[in-house]
Amino acid sequence: MNTSAPDSTSRPVAIVTGGSRNIGRAIAHALGAAGMAVVVVARSDRDAAEQVVHELEALGAPATSVLADVARESSADLIVEHALERFGRLDVLVNNAAIRREKPVEAMSLAEWREITGICLDGAFLLCRAAIPHLADSPAGTIINIGGLTAYTGAPNRAHVVAAKAGLDGLTKALAVELAPRRITVNLVSPGRIGTDRSHAGAEKNPAHHARNQTLLGREGTAEEVAAMVAYLASPQARFLTGQTIHVNGGAFLP
Repeated sequence: MNTSAPDSTSRPVAIVTGGSRNIGRAIAHALGAAGMAVVVVARSDRDAAEQVVHELEALGAPATSVLADVARESSADLIVEHALERFGRLDVLVNNAAIRREKPVEAMSLAEWREITGICLDGAFLLCRAAIPHLADSPAGTIINIGGLTAYTGAPNRAHVVAAKAGLDGLTKALAVELAPRRITVNLVSPGRIGTDRSHAGAEKNPAHHARNQTLLGREGTAEEVAAMVAYLASPQARFLTGQTIHVNGGAFLP
C-alpha cells in the first residue's frame, strides 16, 4: 500500500479496482487526466500498481495504490478507508476487477464458480456497500461497473464469467433505483472485443467466442476507448444518466 502524505481534497477522488493493467489502467489514466485523484486497486501485482501510480503522478494526478482481494469482505472497507485517509473524500467507484477462465460447466467445481463470481460480482457488491455512505456525501457520487459482451451473447465454457457479468447488469439497475434519492448515479460500461495483453497473448487467451462476435467496424477496440466512456460517465456532463448499460463494442452486439 502506498502511504504517502495526504493530498489536497479539492479534486474528485476515484477508486478503480483492477486498475493496474489493461482496461483498468486506461481508466485510471483517463480519470487522472480528467482532474481526479485515483486509488489504484490490484489483487497481487504491487509493481504494476505502483507503476500506474508513478505514471499518474508524472501527469500531475495524485494517486495511490492498494493491494487487496476484492472478493474478501474485509477488503472493501480497507480500500475505502485508504482512499479517505489519503485524500479525504470519495466521489467515484469503478468496479473493474475480474478474472476469466474457461471450463465446461459440467467439469466446473463450485470453488471455480465462486472464484469468478466472487471477484466480479461479490467484489462489486462489497465495494458499493462500503463506498455508498461516502459517495452520498459527494456532490456527484458515481458508480460505474464494467461488464462484458458475453453477458448478452453467451459464450461456451464461460458460464461463471457470463453469469457474473450479467449479474453486474442487474446490480447496476437495482442500485440506480435505490440510490437515486441520494443523487448517486450508477451505470455499466460493457466492452466488446478490446485489444489488451490477453488478446495479444495467443489463442489460449484469445477465446473462440471472439470469432463469433465480429465488429461492424472491422477492428477490435482499445482500452482507451472504453476508458473515455468511463471518464464521461464520471463527468459533470453525465449527471442525468443512471441505470444505463453503455455498449462499447464496435457494433458486435446491437441491443
